[in-house]
Parts: sequence; C-alpha cells; structure tokens
Amino acid sequence: MTPPTPTTSTTRTTPATTARTAAVTGALGTARTRVEGRAKVTGAARYAGEIPFAELAHGWLVLSTVARGRIRSVEDTPVLAMPGVLTVLHHGNAPRVDTDYIGMVGRPNPVLGIFQHDRVPFVGWPVALVVAETSEQAREAAEALVVRYDEEPHDAAFFAGHPGAYTPENNPLVRAETEKGDLEAQLGLSSVVLDEEYTTPEEHHNAMEPHAATARWDGGRLDVVDSNQGSTWVATELAQLFSLDPASVRVRSEHVGGGFGSKGLSPHQVAAVMATTVLHRPVRVVLTRRQMFSLVGYRSPTAQRVRLGADADGRLRAFDHRSTSLTSTLHEFIESSAVLGRVMYDADAHRTLHRLVRLDVPTPSWMRAPGEAPGSFALESALDELAEKCGIDPIELRVRNEPGSGPVSGLPFSSRNVLACFEEGARRFGWADRDPRPGLRREGRWLLGTGTAAATYPSGAGPSTAAVTAEADGTFTVRINATDIGTGARTAMTLVAAQALAVDPDRIRVRMADSDLGPAMFAGGSMGTRSWAWAVTVAAKELRERLALGGGIPPEGITARSNTAEAIAALAKKERHSFGAQFAEVAVDVTTGEVRVRRLLGIYAAGTIVNPLTARSQLIGGMTWGLSMALHEEAVRDVASGGHVGADLAGYHFAAHADVPLIEADWVDDPDPDDPVGIKGIGEIGVVGVAAAIANAVWHATGVRHRDLPIRPDRVLHAADEARNRAADEARRETSGAGSRAAEGAGSRAAEGTGSRAAEETGSHTTEEAGSA
Repeated sequence: MTPPTPTTSTTRTTPATTARTAAVTGALGTARTRVEGRAKVTGAARYAGEIPFAELAHGWLVLSTVARGRIRSVEDTPVLAMPGVLTVLHHGNAPRVDTDYIGMVGRPNPVLGIFQHDRVPFVGWPVALVVAETSEQAREAAEALVVRYDEEPHDAAFFAGHPGAYTPENNPLVRAETEKGDLEAQLGLSSVVLDEEYTTPEEHHNAMEPHAATARWDGGRLDVVDSNQGSTWVATELAQLFSLDPASVRVRSEHVGGGFGSKGLSPHQVAAVMATTVLHRPVRVVLTRRQMFSLVGYRSPTAQRVRLGADADGRLRAFDHRSTSLTSTLHEFIESSAVLGRVMYDADAHRTLHRLVRLDVPTPSWMRAPGEAPGSFALESALDELAEKCGIDPIELRVRNEPGSGPVSGLPFSSRNVLACFEEGARRFGWADRDPRPGLRREGRWLLGTGTAAATYPSGAGPSTAAVTAEADGTFTVRINATDIGTGARTAMTLVAAQALAVDPDRIRVRMADSDLGPAMFAGGSMGTRSWAWAVTVAAKELRERLALGGGIPPEGITARSNTAEAIAALAKKERHSFGAQFAEVAVDVTTGEVRVRRLLGIYAAGTIVNPLTARSQLIGGMTWGLSMALHEEAVRDVASGGHVGADLAGYHFAAHADVPLIEADWVDDPDPDDPVGIKGIGEIGVVGVAAAIANAVWHATGVRHRDLPIRPDRVLHAADEARNRAADEARRETSGAGSRAAEGAGSRAAEGTGSRAAEETGSHTTEEAGSA
C-alpha cells in the first residue's frame, strides 16, 4: 500500500478534531443493523461468482468416479473439438505446483496439488478441468469427457473398533492424548460408574453460497476474486503453491455467503490460477453443490466412549473420554472430540484420547465448532446419564464438579462463568419446576421432556495489522483485511472504531477483505472479531492521541497503523474460553417417532458483546445448527463405491423453517480482562451442547436414551420397541423367579401339613410380584 503523502507547509489542512459534533461514546454494546444490509437485500452486493470481467472464461472440474486407482487415460481430443472449449487441463499438461511448505495452518492438504500425477485416492478427486467460453459449454464438455481408470480395492467403511485405528503422533494442531492418575483404580473406587458409547455421523458445511473463484493476471500480478474466510490466508498459500513473490498475489473477497470452516484454499482456486496462466485471460471456476461434498472438507463421523466414575454425591473420581474419527490416506486431520473434558471437568484420574482410521475418502476439515460439537454430544449426554444414576439434578452435578483451574493444563481461567449461565438459564427456563422422572408429561400422543447441557469453545486471537485514517472531511476510514462471512464483521469493526475514536458510527467507513490491506487473522476458530478489533482499537487510539495534539488534517488524511503480533505473543498463559448453558424442551410423537423441539434457550459467557443484534443472530444460527445436528444431518457413504448417497440438498437433510421453534439467546456479563475490548468469541459456541440438550430432553420425555445421531423417527420407534421388549423380558423373569421362590416355600410348608394354606399364599404372592414388575 502506498504510504500517505507527507504534509508540507503549502498543503491546505482541515482542523484536527475527532468530532465536529459532540463526542459519542458507548458504541460497543449498541444494537446496530448491518452497514451492508441494504446492499445485500437489494442485490447490489456482488459475490465472487457474480462479478463481471472482460473475456471471462469458465472452468468446470471433472471428478474421479473410482475410490482408488490410477488414471489410464484422459480422452480429451473429442472434447477439445466441442463448441466453445478452450482447453482441458489434466495431469499430463497442467502447470506444476509445490505443496511442500508450511502455511498458516500447517502443511497443505495434498488435494491442492491437482493434476500433478495419475493417482486417484478417493471418489471425487479432481482429474481434469474443462475451460470454455460459457459455463454451459464447459459443463457439457466436462460431462462428455471420458476418463479411464485402473481401479484398485478400497476401504471407505468407518466403524467403532476398526482394526486400522491408530493414535496420531506429533500432530501440530491437536494433542492426541492426555493422562493423569490411575484411571482403572479410581473407577474401582467409584460408587457410581458410567460406561457408554456414542456416535455422530459425517456432516457437511453446505454454505448457502457455493465456492467460487475468478483468477486473472493484471499488470504482472495474480489477482483472485474469491469467496473465502481469509484473503491473507489464501494469498499466502497461492504464492507458496505457485512459487510466486507474495507481493505479486492479490486476493479479494468482498462478500461471502457463509463458510463454516470450508472456505480456505481448495482445488477450484488452484484450477482457476492454472487456467488463467495457460490461457492469459480471466477464468472462473464455481463448484457445484455435489462437488462441495468431495472437495471442501466435512466433519468426520465419530465413535466415542465415555467412562465416568463418581462418589455417591456425584464428585468425579475418574474421567475417560476416547474418540475415534476418520482421516484420508493423504493427509492427517483429527476431529478433536475429546478436548472438551480438558476444559470442563476434572477428576482424580483423567484421560482423553483421539484415534484415527485412514480410509480412501476425502480429508475431513474444520466445520463449525470442530471437535467441541460432536464431543459435547457424547460428554454432555454422559453427564446427564451420570446425574440420573446418582439421583442428582444435572445442573447440581456440574456445580459439584466445577474446576478451579484447567483440569489438564492447571492454568488459571481468564474468566469462567459457566455456572452463572446455568443459573440464569434455569431461572428463565423454569428448570426448578421440572420433575426429574422421565416419561410423565404428556399432551395427547406427544410425550414432553426437557434437557440441558454445558457449552464451551476456545477464545483465541491471531496477529493482525490495521490502519485508521482521519479524513479531511471529518470521517474516518478503517482498513483491515478482515472477512465478513455473514457474521456482521463490517458492522462490528465500525462500532469498535467508533468506540475507540469516541465518534458516531456513521462517520466510520470500513474497507476489508483485500490482501493488499495487510496481513490479518482469518475468520475462523471464533477468533476473527477479537483479532481484528484488537488491531483496530490500537490504531484508532493512537490516531486519537495524535489528533488531540491539534494541528491540521491534510487532504490525504492522517493515518495510524497497528500490528498486534507482539502484544498477542506476550499474553500470559491462561485457559481462555467462552462458556454457555443450553436448555431444550421437546415433544416426541409416540405414534410416528417424530421429535419436535418446542423451545431452545442458550445463555452464554462470551466476553464483551460488540453488537447485540448480530451477536444474537450468530448465537441463534449456531443453536439452529445444533438442532439440525441432533435431528436431521447425516451424510451416508456407500462403502461399495466409496462415494456419497444423495450428495445434494435433497439427500442431505437439515433443519428447515418448520423445524425451528422459538429460540432465545442471551448472555451474562463476562468481559475478558486481557483483551483491549474484552472480546472472547461467539461464532461457534452456539452449536456446542445443543444436540446433547435435545437428546437429554428426548430421554426425559420417553425414558429411552439415544446415543447415536441423528435422532431420526425410525430410531425413536426402534428404541421404544427395544425398551418395551426389555421391560417385558424383565417382567417375565421377575414373575418366573417369584413363582419359583413361592413354590419352594409352598413345598416346605406342605410338608408341615399346611399345603392348602401355602398354595393360597403362593398365588397371592405371585400376583403381587407380577404386578409390581
């Protein structure tokens, strides 16, 4: 970026002031509509696949139809003769790329190295890109392209107890195992022991806006207009991948229609850059919904085992949470489902473990609340089961096991107000009036129940740079390479800057989502707003101090800059997390097995809330996601072919409007004392614990536990049938046992000459036993 022109004695200036009207304070915490809201609802906001370019060509990816093998041939000659076709890129002719580097989030997924060899590691692997004058021509040609394979045996079946499971070593992102104390000894000393298994299915992001990228060379620079979660992230990865000077790569992502962890660097951006390099004209590649199921990551299925041992009063002596998930044969990714216990619950013996199964499938990736979302279903369901066994209220059980420091790390918490969330949530939800016995409340054919669960998610921050300029017209321009993926980041940065400058938000303009603005944290891990707000606050406060000295503002303005790298690196080591409490009420149809959620309430301790309007929207969106996870979402893989069954929005079910009830989200006061704005993060915690709260409510309604997601109607009916059969078997055993005992007594008394009277007593006793059973 060109620095501001120095002020000279001949430059006309405007008096330096932070407010031409009275100074405004308290912008933070004030509900404000999105600054780009009008542009979005009127269609003026343009997304990555909509921006026009002269001589734009269109690429269409061709994906493999086999799960493992080699490409024997790509028969592109007939396709090149089709109308409008410009080129067909494949492993025999594509530009070379380098995937041997360390990026912002570690080593790249080898799927980025498209068209570099003839190996096929899973169904949906990119084998070619057809580029044509129009999207329709590219699609027709891509569907006509014949690719022949030498197929090999594959394994795409994930299940608990898979013989290929292993414990990862030296994973740079997730510590696979933690252990303290003698687990088996403490389980043996426990008055109450729970040992159960839980499963969650494969789930997909399905952002509303499909992934799209347009690449072109402009004045010797690579210019990419993209839909992503961090322009700095994508620009630096493309530079390394194509061995370019980082300064020669520009990535812009002005508006993004959702990401949820899926919009980093993916094959479509790489393909677009390859094609524009070959053709010397702009090329756009947009993924179809079906292609998104193979190329942009997903949440791995999990098989989890939770063992808890407690004293009679519910105090935990033993904690053991083990989770197995899948990864690809190319790249190791851990769905860190067992991390929750490292933060939430302590015990004399404490163990967490992650194991992986390598399969011939695409590599999983981050998906909203990775690890915590599936892990909370298992752990918070298990806590509810333990409370039932101990005869203790589920909230009281958590109160008795509230740790004073990190259960594994031993570090202090920056703040931990989870019990305040339960207290406020219980008050609003009417928890005190709940009868803990299951299966008692009924409305016609509907059984009613309520449940609760805890929530947590890490609160981190990444180094970011920002610039804030006082303009000559009395406005202020904020420049930060943040990304608004639908969260309201533009509005949040407007309020943060207004607060720091003590001016009205209407005087703030925010420029963002352009890698030329300087490095900044991506929108992920619930770290975006905290990271960007820190940088904006530092720059704005410095600018305000400079303006307070007086003088004038030149036409080019006065700019202050910040870089938070040193400040973030100097943070004291603490357990930094947002916390929450989820409450759910459900109705279960005993005839059809349908589960309807009637109420959801989430109370959170998540730091300073910048904009209550968009924050509540974020939290409600997360809770809706949790509802969908509990009742609907499930990607099914055909183990014979290795591909998905119903890889589209018709086959992959998620919650629709009719499934979503009244949802309330609110928060308790919980500023982070180590953050200049007090922010923690809210993007993901809304998902965490919701599925468990709903599953616990289904148990309270029906008396039957559901340990496998989603809780489909067929599973509800099947579980009810099994419960009835078990009850009938127990009744028969009780009746049979009572009859045998009575017969023995009758025979003994008959020998004493009281046979007639004993027979009468036996009949009476047997009837009573059968009735009680």
